[in-house]
Amino acid sequence: MNLYDSIADEFYINMNLSTEMKLPESRETILNFFERIQKTYPTMRNFYTRENGDFVLEEDKEQGSQRWLSLEPRCICSGQVNPADVDLAVEQHSTVLQLVPYMLSVSPLDCEALDYMMGFDFSYQGNHDQLVAEALGAGPAFDGLVDVPGARILNYKPSMTLVLDEDCRQWARLLVETRTTPYQLRRGEFSEDQISVYFTVRQYGSLDPGASYESELAVLRAKCEELLDRFVVDQVLRPLAQAISAR
Repeated sequence: MNLYDSIADEFYINMNLSTEMKLPESRETILNFFERIQKTYPTMRNFYTRENGDFVLEEDKEQGSQRWLSLEPRCICSGQVNPADVDLAVEQHSTVLQLVPYMLSVSPLDCEALDYMMGFDFSYQGNHDQLVAEALGAGPAFDGLVDVPGARILNYKPSMTLVLDEDCRQWARLLVETRTTPYQLRRGEFSEDQISVYFTVRQYGSLDPGASYESELAVLRAKCEELLDRFVVDQVLRPLAQAISAR
């Protein structure tokens, strides 16, 4: 059961594998890889090329939950929006990681970074930055600025990166992304857009001898969920949801 889908309007789990070398570019290799993924997930039937040259395979967007996969020149990205179960999203990412050494020639030595990210979108029609500051607080050092008469907050996007090991190879990052513009603030007219919270655990560098991409993903998932449940859900996500519902 998914424990996170009730917190935000949209919830997603992404995996990004960045490589040191460029990925294969031949038509046959790319199509064979996507066709192999489609055999496992037949509903991923929408294949296209973005204007920048990235290749994408995805499910229909209208069904509420969506799987997607993209190939960039030096990055393999896999994601699932509103998964019915966290394990289903992780299964998809693991399937991709099991295939890339054999079908895309991406060895454990070729890893620049492996990311496991959990994201949350909150729809809100108003000043995102003001709401975030009120819900999460700006901190004692900024209290004076917040209380400047007639001032309105713009571009308040709290973020923090933690180094989790002595070698500085495993990082965790929390980022709150707001989308209010000066034009909206000046006009006092706000469209309903998303406040996004991204929590990412990243492993830098080549994998240790004997390690696999899927085993490394399991480690990142466990660390991400541990930190998210202890320090983010009740401290960041729920206060944002409560502040929006109170408006």
